[in-house]
Amino acid sequence: MEPRLCQVGTEYRLSTEYRLSTEYRLYRLYTEYRLNRLYNSTEYRLYTEYRLYNSTEYRLYTEYRLYTEYRLYNSTEYRLYNSTEYRLENSNVTSSTKNEPICAFPFTAKHYDPDTTEPISSGLQSLEELLSWKRSDANPFNVATVPLANREPSLASTPHRTLVSHDMMGGYLDDRFLQGAESDAPYVFYHWQYIDVFNYFSHNTVTIPPSVWTNAAHRHGVIVLGTFITEWTDGGKMCEVFLKEEESYRAVADRLVQIAHCYGFDGWLINIENPLGETAVKNTPLFLRYLTDQMHERVPGSMVLWYDSVLENGQLKWQNELNPSNRVFFSACDGIFTNYNWTEQNLEGMKAYSAAQGRLADIFVGVDVFARGEVVGGKLETNKALEMIRKHDFSTAIFAPGWVYESIPDKNDFRKEQDKFWSLLSDFLYVHRPSSPLPFVSSFCQGAGTSLYWRGQREVDRSWFNLDAQELQPLYYRETLEGEGWLRTQGCPEDAWSGGSSLLVEGVLPSMLSKVCARPVILFVITCVCVCVCARCSQLELQGCALRDVCVSVRRDGGDKDTPFKCRVGEIMILDAESLSVAPLPVQSVCLYDVVWLRGANKLNLNATLRWRYPAQLVRHFLVYWRRLRGPDPRIPSGKLALIGRAYCPLFRVTELTVPEPPGLLELVVEPVSREGFRVPESQWGRRSLSYTEERTDQS
Repeated sequence: MEPRLCQVGTEYRLSTEYRLSTEYRLYRLYTEYRLNRLYNSTEYRLYTEYRLYNSTEYRLYTEYRLYTEYRLYNSTEYRLYNSTEYRLENSNVTSSTKNEPICAFPFTAKHYDPDTTEPISSGLQSLEELLSWKRSDANPFNVATVPLANREPSLASTPHRTLVSHDMMGGYLDDRFLQGAESDAPYVFYHWQYIDVFNYFSHNTVTIPPSVWTNAAHRHGVIVLGTFITEWTDGGKMCEVFLKEEESYRAVADRLVQIAHCYGFDGWLINIENPLGETAVKNTPLFLRYLTDQMHERVPGSMVLWYDSVLENGQLKWQNELNPSNRVFFSACDGIFTNYNWTEQNLEGMKAYSAAQGRLADIFVGVDVFARGEVVGGKLETNKALEMIRKHDFSTAIFAPGWVYESIPDKNDFRKEQDKFWSLLSDFLYVHRPSSPLPFVSSFCQGAGTSLYWRGQREVDRSWFNLDAQELQPLYYRETLEGEGWLRTQGCPEDAWSGGSSLLVEGVLPSMLSKVCARPVILFVITCVCVCVCARCSQLELQGCALRDVCVSVRRDGGDKDTPFKCRVGEIMILDAESLSVAPLPVQSVCLYDVVWLRGANKLNLNATLRWRYPAQLVRHFLVYWRRLRGPDPRIPSGKLALIGRAYCPLFRVTELTVPEPPGLLELVVEPVSREGFRVPESQWGRRSLSYTEERTDQS
C-alpha cells in the first residue's frame, strides 16, 4: 500500500487501516507522518508513529514508536542521504525464547508468516475478498519473474496435450514459502518436458499459484493455471450472487484477469461444483466467454478450462465426457477437463460427437491418480488410462500425481518412486523442448537438496527446498540396451556442482557395444553468432546453427565384458562468446522498507525487505550479505561480510537476522551472479546502510 501525505497546516498526516492474522491481530493501526522544522537549519526529520490497539477492548494496549530519520541536504534536488536511522522505543522488552514484535507490521500481514515475517503465498477465501482485491494489495514476492519460454513444438500445434493438476494435502505447503523452506524430503516436480499445462489446485475460492511453481514451469515452456472453485451450499450462494447479471459476472472475471496478469500466470481452471439456478446457469457461458476473451487480450497464450460438473439445466451431475448437456460451457472457453469415472465407451462417443470435431486437443480427459471410484487405471496403473486416452486422440489431465509422495511411508524414497511413476507413463507422453537464446546453462538442480552448492563448494549446510532454484531439467529416462545392458538418467542429490543435485548417467555397457550415448538434454537453441562450446578444455566454433541435443558418450576402455558405469554431470553451459566481453552492470536503487524488529532470548532480530534494480535476464541469482559497520563499542572493528541467502529476483526479505545490540550501524550488500556463473566486481555491488538505536519508555 502506497501512503500519500496530505498537508494540514504545517503537519502531514495519514491514517491507514491494516488487518493482520489472528496471531498478531490489529484492530486499527494509525500511521501519522509529522514533518517538523528542526532548529533553524535545512535538516528535517520525519517521525513515523505506530499505535497498536487491542482488538477486543479498543484501547491503547502498548505503544511502540519507530522513528525513521531522513536527512535532506540543502540542494534543489533534495536527495536523501543513503542511510536510514531507526530509533526503537519499547515500553517493556523482555527476554524470552519466543520472538515478540517491537513494532507492528507496517505491511499486509496475510502475505507474511506471522512468526518470522517470511513472505508466503496464499489464496483468496471468499467472493468479497476477490471483488475487493486491488493491484496495490498484491504480494510483491508472489509475482512470477520468469517469462514463459518458447518451445518446440508450440502448445497450439500440440495435438495431444498433458495437463497436471497439483492437488496435494490442501495446497500451500512448504511451497508457500516464497524464498524457500528448510525441508528434509519435500515434494518436487521435475518432469516438465512431459507436460504442457500445470494447474495449482486447492479448495480456496481463488487459488493463486505460488510464484515458485510459475517460475519453474515457465522456464520449461509450460503454462500455469490458477483455480476458481465454488462448492457445497456456500458455493451455490456465491454463484447466485455473482452470476445474477452481466455487471456482477464481469466484475468477477475482471478480477480474475487482473490477478493472473499481476502475478504472471497464464489462466484459470473454472470449477463450479454446486447446482445453479436458472439465471445463474444462463449467465455461466457468458461469464466463461467474457473471462476467456479478456484473458487472451491481457495474457497472450493464456487458457481458460471448464471442469465437467454442472449441466446446461443447472444440475450438478458429472458426465465424464463432453456431450450435449455440457457442450455450451466447452464452446465458451478453451477446453474441458472431464471427470474421472469414464469408460472407453465415453471416449468413443466423444470422438464421434460433432462438437469435438477439430477440438480433440481441447478435451482433457481426467485421470485421478488416487483411483477413487470406478476408474480406468490410477496409482501405478495410471499408464493404462493414458494408453486408452491416447488411442482416441484426446489430451489428458493427470489429477493429483502427488499421490506418489503421499503414499510412500519413507519420504526419502520419493525421487526413486517419482521416476518410476513417470517412466511408466512416458510411452504416452509427448516431449517438448524449450527454445531459448544463448546462454544455455543448467546444473540440473531440481530445487531442493541436503546442502546448497556453488561451483562444487558447499554454501549452505542444511536441507532446503526452493523451486526458484530449479534449473532447466533434462529428460529423465531408462533405456534397455542389447544383451544385459541398460542406460538411465536421474537426479543425484548426493553430489552437486551448483544448487542441490547433479545429473547421474549410469548403466551397464554390454559386451557387444564399444560405446553408448545418453541424450538427457533436449534443446532447441538457434544462433547466428559465434558460439563457444567447451567441454573440459576443448573448443568448437559454430555459426548459424540450431543446437538440438547434447550427448554424453561413454566408451569402453579395453575388454569385452559387460561394464557398469556411472557419470555425474555437474553443469552444462553453452555460451555466446561475444557476451563474455560485455562489461557488467552495477546494482542500482537499493532500498530498504517494511522493517520489523523482533526480540528473542537475549538477541535482537532484524526483518526487512530489500529491493534493487538489475536486469533479471543477466543473472542466475543474487547473493545477499550483511556486515556490522559500527556497534556500541567503537574499539571493535567492522565485521566481515556474512551470507544471508540467495535471491532469484531483485527483491529479498531479510528474516530473523540477529544483529548486535543497539546502537549500531550495519550494511546490507547485494552481489549479482551472472548467468554464465561469473561474479560481478565488488565495485558494482549494491549497498544499503542502516543505523539503529533503542530507547526504553514507560508503558502507556
